[in-house]
Amino acid sequence: MYLGEEKVSSLEGTPFEGFTPSDWALTYIMSYGGIDGDHHKTWVLDQIARILKGTSVEVTLAKWDNHEPEYRFTTGKPSKEYLAWVKEVKGEYDKENDEYEYGYDEGIAP
Repeated sequence: MYLGEEKVSSLEGTPFEGFTPSDWALTYIMSYGGIDGDHHKTWVLDQIARILKGTSVEVTLAKWDNHEPEYRFTTGKPSKEYLAWVKEVKGEYDKENDEYEYGYDEGIAP
């Protein structure tokens, strides 16, 4: 039976203790980069961009009554630096057509 999950307030003593943004980026690649589908790979790239542009990673610990707890992680609220970077990637805004010069795809989580 699933018992729920709780937010990990400190990474001390977890496998993620001392992780840098580069460590998190590589963790996302190892965990999700091999999943089939361009839309999923695009999501991995977006998560890496978020992390490298200052978005935090939130860790939770899921528990069941019949097996080991499992750490789960997800990116938090997008940082201002990430949002500015996405705007830069999208290029010039065309008011007349209400669109940017380029698109930016966040992909779909696996």
